[in-house]
Amino acid sequence: MKRYEERKQELFNATERLKEALQEKENDIVIDGTLHRFEFTFELAWKTIKDYLEYSGIVDGVGSPREIIKTAYANGIIEDGENWIKMMLARNSLSHLYDEEKSREIYIEIKEIYINLFENLNKKFSEIL
Repeated sequence: MKRYEERKQELFNATERLKEALQEKENDIVIDGTLHRFEFTFELAWKTIKDYLEYSGIVDGVGSPREIIKTAYANGIIEDGENWIKMMLARNSLSHLYDEEKSREIYIEIKEIYINLFENLNKKFSEIL
């Protein structure tokens, strides 16, 4: 429980820092920083979900991000499983190669879709415990 609570707070903080980055005037440095914050926030999100699922006895401590996302969707922790999978794939593409055009597309997706997924998850975690 303690690890879940600590990670949950870190996720809340990371989401706020990502929101702050999204409010900045766009330039290459701001976009790159936002992408980095997005990667960090996504990692915290899926690991916090995993911690909660473990605490709840739903999973036993193993699982890839994809498996955790599917399990979270099946258990009502997240509502938009399809966009969570898309977000995971976007995060993976950022960490494996650098394509400026693709990274700018992901930046727009963060602003339009992914930040809302993080906020909804935080809201859900606030309601749960």
